[in-house]
Amino acid sequence: MKLIRVLIIDDSALIRKVLTRVFDSSPDIEVVGTAEDPIYAREQIKKLNPDVLTLDVEMPRMDGLTFLSNLMRLRPMPVVMISTLTEKGADVTLRALELGAVDFIAKPKLDASNGLNSYADDIIAKVKAASFSHVKPLNSHRNNARSAPVEIRIQPTKSRIESNVSSQRTSANDKLIALGASTGGTESIKEVIRKLPATTPAIVISQHLPLAFSESFARHVGQVSQMTTCIASEGQPIYSGTVYIAPGDQHLMIAKSGNHYVCRLNDGPKVNRHKPSVDVMFRSVAQNVGSNAIGVLLTGMGADGANGMNEMHEAGSSTIIQDENTSVVWGMPGAAFKLGCTDHVVPLNRVAETLLGLFG
Repeated sequence: MKLIRVLIIDDSALIRKVLTRVFDSSPDIEVVGTAEDPIYAREQIKKLNPDVLTLDVEMPRMDGLTFLSNLMRLRPMPVVMISTLTEKGADVTLRALELGAVDFIAKPKLDASNGLNSYADDIIAKVKAASFSHVKPLNSHRNNARSAPVEIRIQPTKSRIESNVSSQRTSANDKLIALGASTGGTESIKEVIRKLPATTPAIVISQHLPLAFSESFARHVGQVSQMTTCIASEGQPIYSGTVYIAPGDQHLMIAKSGNHYVCRLNDGPKVNRHKPSVDVMFRSVAQNVGSNAIGVLLTGMGADGANGMNEMHEAGSSTIIQDENTSVVWGMPGAAFKLGCTDHVVPLNRVAETLLGLFG
């Protein structure tokens, strides 16, 4: 089996050392080199021809985002970002994903050695997934994604929603869209949401992200959406024309309250190594929405959401998955496909069109 050749780019000698030790523990990965800044990294890439890069954001001589932007235009390749789990770090990391990074791993705040070693399995899994990912050149769509000024609508209150005549509280007879994603999903979700009108049925989303990223991700989705975007809260009524995003430390579930749908948050253990878990959300939708639901599973590593989509399908829900060619990693949608529970397998640019056809 061919080893996955990794180049580590980080200005911290300690992080470079610890990451090297973590990757050396995997028989499938070979660290072919390290670089303390992007200028040196450019020479190392030419010389060593790595399969995957790990990249820090804040470095001397050239920041990580500038380097990433140049790299994805001139020599696209899988990049896993090293990110701080803070709101500032979240915004920068999400911008890196816009530019074409495949995924990110956390940089611990305190004891880097022990902290990173505790994440060894996750780091190794993400680098392995990145090595099989579909990386495309940076294009004008991504590059201009934030160019237009828009209203950012985060955490709408009940009164604000009720004042919008186009939004109606969902009843048990209304359609509901449940969407799950992971690796590559932040950009895929935006690509789907940007094409949907304000009159779209309510959308609930579970995307694998840490809590510190929730508000930034909701803001990024709100920048491209014609719908109102919010982070879901416990007991929050569900309205049409609104996108509800699971907070990064809780499972999002859909329940009935009388004849209407509401959000429920669950602080239970991780499912499939994730919280929020797509499976948890899909199962609640299968049980409480059934044939009035549409399940959508986009790009992502692993199999979270596949079993839940199967339950939705058995409950009469329509199901859509992103195809392999346009997925960064076809793990989650591929697992659902293998279960035989997918009604529509479509490229990313046709997911919104397929949704509109199902509820239009």
